[in-house]
Amino acid sequence: MSQEYKHIVRVASADIDGQENLLQGLTRVKGIGLRISKTIINQLNLDPSERLGYVSDDVIARIEKILKDPLAAGLPDWYVNRPRDRMSGRMLHLIGSDLDFAQRNDIDRLRRIKSWRGTRHSLGLKVRGQHTRTTGRGGMAVGVSRKSA
Repeated sequence: MSQEYKHIVRVASADIDGQENLLQGLTRVKGIGLRISKTIINQLNLDPSERLGYVSDDVIARIEKILKDPLAAGLPDWYVNRPRDRMSGRMLHLIGSDLDFAQRNDIDRLRRIKSWRGTRHSLGLKVRGQHTRTTGRGGMAVGVSRKSA
């Protein structure tokens, strides 16, 4: 091969194995699923089966540019994972540690205002209306002990 192979590729502050194909490799970044990965590859006219280790640095830079602002790149507004952000009011697509930070802030806000969901989060219980009679139990498993012979 004339291109240089990289064993580890850094995309959007995530280390991805160079053996992954482009389509699956982009989904290793937190906040990027198959749909947005496929859309980015189609928009840049790339081969989805190409190994990530053979992708050039300028292509990776173009991928990261689309990930930073997908709406400016022409993606529809329903692709973003944070529509109408509470702090800025803008349509954002968060990836990586920014996504973790935003989720943690959302849960802390729910706890602070003492909403029902925040209280459930605080107590470590199910939040979305699931049954808790038999599932979601914490602690040690209790079983039947046998008699000693």
